[in-house]
Amino acid sequence: MADTAAEQHEEEVLTDQDIVTGAKEPKPKAGDVKAPELTGRIEIPKLEEGVMGWSKPHAAKPDTMEEMGFPPGLVDNWEEVAVKKLGELLEKYKSLQVYMDICVRCGSCTDKCQFFLGSRDPRNMPVARADLLRKVYKRYFTTEGKLFGKLAGAAKFDLALLGEWYSYFHQCSQCRRCSVFCPYGIDTAEISMAAREIMDQIGIGQKYVNTIIVKLHEIGNNLGMNPKALKATLESTEEDIEEEDGVPVKLPVDKVGAEVLLVTPSADFFASPHVESLIGYAKVFHQAGTDWTLSSTASEAGNFGMFIGNYDHMQRAAMRIRKAIEELKPKRLIVGECGHAWRIAYSFWNTIIGPLDGSVGLKLEYPRPQHICEFTKDLLDRGAIKLDKSANDEFVPTFHDSCNVARASRMGDLPGGQFEIPRALIKAACNRYVEMEEETIREKTFCCGGGGGLLSDEILDVRVQGAMPRMQAYQNVKESHGVNFLGLICAICKAQFTKVVPKYGVPMIEVGGVHQLIGRAIELGAKE
Repeated sequence: MADTAAEQHEEEVLTDQDIVTGAKEPKPKAGDVKAPELTGRIEIPKLEEGVMGWSKPHAAKPDTMEEMGFPPGLVDNWEEVAVKKLGELLEKYKSLQVYMDICVRCGSCTDKCQFFLGSRDPRNMPVARADLLRKVYKRYFTTEGKLFGKLAGAAKFDLALLGEWYSYFHQCSQCRRCSVFCPYGIDTAEISMAAREIMDQIGIGQKYVNTIIVKLHEIGNNLGMNPKALKATLESTEEDIEEEDGVPVKLPVDKVGAEVLLVTPSADFFASPHVESLIGYAKVFHQAGTDWTLSSTASEAGNFGMFIGNYDHMQRAAMRIRKAIEELKPKRLIVGECGHAWRIAYSFWNTIIGPLDGSVGLKLEYPRPQHICEFTKDLLDRGAIKLDKSANDEFVPTFHDSCNVARASRMGDLPGGQFEIPRALIKAACNRYVEMEEETIREKTFCCGGGGGLLSDEILDVRVQGAMPRMQAYQNVKESHGVNFLGLICAICKAQFTKVVPKYGVPMIEVGGVHQLIGRAIELGAKE
């Protein structure tokens, strides 16, 4: 009897939040995560209902939630608060209500998501994931849902359904591939963003994303690198470049009145292969004679506010760029290699921190902002820099279109510039280039599997599964054409693939940036 009482006393009591976030469930260790077999083919998998329902990211800590203005844990009246917030979003974003109403379950999106293809879980089909929110919408906001319940596809918002939200809306990278194939243009990314915003409002936030947002607000970049550490890191990089190339290439910081302000993802400052792209940018600026600078306070182009659908946090994070422009007074604004950063810069900066025009001193004859690839391509076209292709003869490269660049932005003056310009740079820097299968590139590109705030090790299984379609397409050209370099223009893609490709038996060094290739090939020194 005493033993039974002791056992009951020691038994952990699960709170409602634990049930939702799976806080007491064991997580697989990174070394235990196995990748699907590489065959070079992308096939529709056999279904395994709910197989990924257990996978959940770590919940944000109470102090992180409070710093963001959210409840520190699941609120008692969470259902009421969630429904109220959904109502606000439906009123604010008319597109969201349209997406809730117009889906006819035609099946066009079912096999288009990399997380479904990798996990086999039918709840990772875009339509099924969206239905998790649509059930709630129908139950509380439609007459048929209120009257007929399940028969109308409606469901009460209970803890079990909230737990599914927390699992499956964090198995969506908001890459929008499904939207390309949807005959009605339903943007599942917007649905995912709405669900995450609602969860934050009731006290259930994701640790990785929310911690980074707080870090960005407090320090200025995702890595928590203060200005002193940043400057020391850049000085060390300058020394490395001069030691290797014999040329004093500089990486200036906080220079007032420079022609160009470069805003780049903070991973570029030291992590490999990111830093190799930063070195490439610096060499391009140096050889072109461009007066440029970085900012120690606007040292992050990335903006995770988008991943939780919160435009207030997105705007607050982006205001650092606006302030840096006002303080440093550059004439041009250029963004480094980062997919979601370029999407936010291209699609949002001019509205949430703009207008970025002559009123802040930027020259009107240049794009505001401009992608680093576009800038470098223009220099090449004008003969301002020269590349020696033989410097990259050890590589047979291909190119992975980052989803936010491919489907949510443009680059250059012509339609499709976001596809053609990076490829043109690789071809200018290398003697060989191989394209992956048409169904896996350009606007149909697969996500790397780590975007949308999924770049967290406790859901490494999700990331590995999400990378499967891209890895199959890469394996195909490896086998058929000897490809050995996956060119990227996104910091998240670089971080994701360097972690994931070894799981597939591919060496990590086969992953790198476009400007990594440019940096190797550029001819430094006196101009003709």
